Amino acid sequence: MTSPTAPATSPPPIPTSTPSTSAPRSASGGSWRVAPGDRVLAARTGAITLADYLVTRTVELVVHTDDLNAAVPGLDIPCDRQALAACTRLLADALAVKAPGGSTEVRIPPYAVVQCVAGPRHTRGTPPSVVETDPLTWIRLATGRLAWAQAIQDARVSASGERADLSAHLPLMA
Repeated sequence: MTSPTAPATSPPPIPTSTPSTSAPRSASGGSWRVAPGDRVLAARTGAITLADYLVTRTVELVVHTDDLNAAVPGLDIPCDRQALAACTRLLADALAVKAPGGSTEVRIPPYAVVQCVAGPRHTRGTPPSVVETDPLTWIRLATGRLAWAQAIQDARVSASGERADLSAHLPLMA
């Protein structure tokens, strides 16, 4: 038998386009700027554009693929290169928002470079503080699956300069 009402945990219906009468509201109550023709989805936490929603699903795909590979010995499911790139860039950008500034450059080749952490900003050449790591290590750090101290100890991260310790800003997602 089917119930005439949907369970309380089901997501709200998905609109096919932005309402023309008002912009969607963020969780804090402010309105977002949405370009004409952008699709906006209703999510449990509020409205989100389709493009942003797809990036969040890509992050989830990459993170859970890595989790599955770690949990099952011998399993080696490769991450899609474009998904890994999108996930890496999103999490690097999130660090730049969480720790604004320009005294530290975080390099995650070949996908992302961001400047972050308050302090003296450099304008030319190598910045005073540099952090460099590979994409999967960065994703593990940003999602709390790897501690900063452990990554340094295992030489998975190269960090130099007085503002290169990112432990106060990680994880970004937990």
